[in-house]
Amino acid sequence: MTFGPLLTESVVFTIDGNPYVLKEVRHSRIRDLLDERGELRISEINEALDVSEATVRRDLDEMASRGWIRRTHGGALRAERADPEPPLRLRQAANSGEKELIAKAAATFARSGETIFLGSGTTVAAMVPHLASLEDLRVVTNSLPVITQLAGREDVELIVVGGLFRHSEGSMVSSLADEALRQYRADHVFMGIRGINAIDGLTNSSISEAATDRMILQVASHRVILADHTKFGQVSTFVVGPVDQASVIVTSSMTDEVQLNELAACAVDIVKAEEVIA
Repeated sequence: MTFGPLLTESVVFTIDGNPYVLKEVRHSRIRDLLDERGELRISEINEALDVSEATVRRDLDEMASRGWIRRTHGGALRAERADPEPPLRLRQAANSGEKELIAKAAATFARSGETIFLGSGTTVAAMVPHLASLEDLRVVTNSLPVITQLAGREDVELIVVGGLFRHSEGSMVSSLADEALRQYRADHVFMGIRGINAIDGLTNSSISEAATDRMILQVASHRVILADHTKFGQVSTFVVGPVDQASVIVTSSMTDEVQLNELAACAVDIVKAEEVIA
């Protein structure tokens, strides 16, 4: 495949008789090509930019670390950017049947007498009714919808994590929440996520939410991520962690099988809700 000339003399320099292209220009050209074609092999980038394969590999590794592209063994894929997260009130009806199914399956991991952490998000909030049969339950949460549902249950010890209230998510975030989270340990963490794929990991659209989510992952060694099919293959702006930070990902049969196989190869257990509650 031939891409034709992509560079102008103004961005090509000569060092010791060899042409040199500024890194920023290379990155921009690679992103332009990926936007156009979706996928590139290293040899194709090498041909288009006239730089060494070692340089191409370094560029791709750096671009992948910034979430600009998805790295593959022989090249790169265009990163599918997640749309901005709509407000909580607008998300409650979206994929509600699928989310209810996922929430019910995720709730089966909790047992009477345990301490669990429930994070923010509509799917996690949908877990609460499915915890009704558990006794001697202790719940730590930074989610207002979860707090509202559990406030009337005197049989549940409810621990509320304070912080800056994020209206669009109904959650407590910021350094205040992060500091409080250092004080807690639980048997399980249940949390949602904005974007998830094997290469870019777990990502979120808010820097404060992502920072607090990173602290939430430290609360328990068993971490359950609840994600409907729209979250897979997506990349948001801020990294929460690599996919292997999740012990289990609970989703549905609507999720693309290729995406699930890539995640399973990262030593993450994948649970389809229909198989748990059939």
